[in-house]
Amino acid sequence: MLNVLGLGYPRTGTMSLKLALQQLGFGPCYHMIDVFDRPADVSFWRNAVQRDGVDVDWDTLFHGFESTSDCPACYFWKPLTDHFPHAGCILTVRDPESWYDSFRTTVYEAMMHPERAADEQHRAVQQMARELILDRMFSGRFLDRSFAIDCMHAHNEAIIDAIPADRLLVYQISDGWEPLCRFLNVEVPDVAFPQVNTRDQFRQRFAVDS
Repeated sequence: MLNVLGLGYPRTGTMSLKLALQQLGFGPCYHMIDVFDRPADVSFWRNAVQRDGVDVDWDTLFHGFESTSDCPACYFWKPLTDHFPHAGCILTVRDPESWYDSFRTTVYEAMMHPERAADEQHRAVQQMARELILDRMFSGRFLDRSFAIDCMHAHNEAIIDAIPADRLLVYQISDGWEPLCRFLNVEVPDVAFPQVNTRDQFRQRFAVDS
């Protein structure tokens, strides 16, 4: 059963959040990176998109997971917060201009060049991500910078308006352990907060050209 839902857009520190949650005992945490090792999940997410998250077997998909971060899950924040009513919600946020630049040179580039994928499974995941993120989340208009930023703002505002304040942490990864641990009611660990999946690291992992 999911106990924590990460609802922020990709490139808002979602990989760092995944690792932080796992260090705090809320793992495994389901992130887009996990789909690459779970081939059957590609068709699940495509089906979820077609159904707009209605009548989807979330319990089977997330069996064995304690938390989520990143897409595809963040796109389905409404059905997931309804289905897991006791889960705490974390909305990772970031300066919109730097977010767009990061997204444009990492996630967007990877999705637009499936020929660079390591194998067919990677290509299938990237195609699913393109359908979900570029076609649905950004209505095919991601390259319209203002429109894409407005989409992120609308997503964040809808979550803040819908979820009670005592259930929601609006969180910047740069704030580190303190607010996260306070929200989750756990001790602050005596280790550095994970700061991972930088732009360069992402581009190297997914063979994104400079």
